[in-house]
Amino acid sequence: MAKTDKEIEEIFAKIDSQPSEELTQEEKESLAMAEAMDDGSSVSLEELKKDLEDYSGHIIVRMPKSLHKKLKIAASLEGVSLNQYIVYKLA
Repeated sequence: MAKTDKEIEEIFAKIDSQPSEELTQEEKESLAMAEAMDDGSSVSLEELKKDLEDYSGHIIVRMPKSLHKKLKIAASLEGVSLNQYIVYKLA
């Protein structure tokens, strides 16, 4: 069953309202390094498209069945597809 835009917005508002996960020390260091490298410059849409040409946006991940089940249940509870849920968690 397709969700309406309002339902989708409500789902993401619910997700966004959850407390953020604590970053590990490694993640904090990586984020600090990335922020230090950010010079505030921007690129054109064409440059961005060219930079992403080598990436399809598809990956295949093998995981234990128990993890697959947990992710599927979590996605269902959030009312989103497994793919959407995993992308959200990775982002």
